[in-house]
Amino acid sequence: MTMSAGDVSPEVGVMIDAGHIRTNVHDVGDGDAVLLLHGSGPGVTAWANWRLTIPALAEHHRVIAPDIVGFGFTDRPDGMRYDLAQWTEHAVTVLDALGVSRCHVVGNSFGGSLALSLAIHHPDRVGSLVLMGAAGVPFPLTEGLDAVWGYEPSVESMERLLEIFAFDQTLVGRDLAELRFQASIRPGVQEAFAQMFPPPRQEALDAITHDISDIARIPAPTLIVHGRDDEVIPLSNAFRLLELIDRAELHVFGRCGHWTQIEHADAFSSLVLDFLARNPLPARHS
Repeated sequence: MTMSAGDVSPEVGVMIDAGHIRTNVHDVGDGDAVLLLHGSGPGVTAWANWRLTIPALAEHHRVIAPDIVGFGFTDRPDGMRYDLAQWTEHAVTVLDALGVSRCHVVGNSFGGSLALSLAIHHPDRVGSLVLMGAAGVPFPLTEGLDAVWGYEPSVESMERLLEIFAFDQTLVGRDLAELRFQASIRPGVQEAFAQMFPPPRQEALDAITHDISDIARIPAPTLIVHGRDDEVIPLSNAFRLLELIDRAELHVFGRCGHWTQIEHADAFSSLVLDFLARNPLPARHS
């Protein structure tokens, strides 16, 4: 199904052909490229996930934030199989289409597992990693994640999900719930979402989990960021990743749920910018 980008919306960037998939991408700024990979919440888009992060990072870097296939305004081709291999291939074809050979990769939640996949299967494309509230290591399905993936469209259901995401409840409310609900019922969005993480959802979670030995071989310097009060992805994931990845460091935000990049936007951006400055991409040779 083809999504129209005719809407006047900040969620729509530019449309590119990435592996024959018409893909919505935000591509702004100059410098070392940073690929931002969003999470898997219902109705999510790259812009909804990273709207506070993109401007800050784009002051120093070329920021690339795509709607991964199956999400947002990117096409959802008929018969598409949604799995980690397909999502990884799509992310690589986005980089290829934009002429990016190597980049920093920042992944949020589901996007954290996708970032790990890129580092495992395409290590030559990844300069450094930032994993925020990341999936990718084994853990028992949480009630919060089960609620996210089991979402049935209604404003009330969306409001409950937003309350799970945020520690600071002043960030959520009926208006935001209505906005995200409308995003979740755009044509084809819920149909694709229901295909991605069907019950039994522990199996769906295991399908985006990596072999521990593969994670342990990741050579890239890695910044792990997590909210202490995250009800969707447990804080124990962050400590497990810290144990596994040799060149890893960890920052935990207190009074923070699954929305680190929103609840602590300025501090998160500063943290990431400092990390990227300490781990620049190798100079390109002509």
